[in-house]
Amino acid sequence: MTTSETSQYVRLHVELVLEIQDPGALTGAALEQIADDEFMPDEERAHAGATVREDGAEALAYLVDPFDLVGEVPGVELAQASWSSEQIEYDPDAEEWDLDEEDGEYEDEAGTDDDAGR
Repeated sequence: MTTSETSQYVRLHVELVLEIQDPGALTGAALEQIADDEFMPDEERAHAGATVREDGAEALAYLVDPFDLVGEVPGVELAQASWSSEQIEYDPDAEEWDLDEEDGEYEDEAGTDDDAGR
């Protein structure tokens, strides 16, 4: 298949593990983001505020914007994005967290490993 016959769309998989070192600062920033969102209905704003006060992962989800990751990359336009966050148990020494190990989790239609470019 030539380049002109292949899709110009690329799915970029990114996995981050973040340590929340200042829950108050994170929650405050998320609440500010929610308060400043002029398109959020008041009922949703109240629910979002309660949610971020209870869960740092939810607060983080309100602050992370995939557009910020690729907005300045020349020659690309973000077509679609979704993201989520969750609290996890993390052990940097555990084998499951070895990001350099090929695991074949993401395979394209031909069965080749897309993680090879990491």
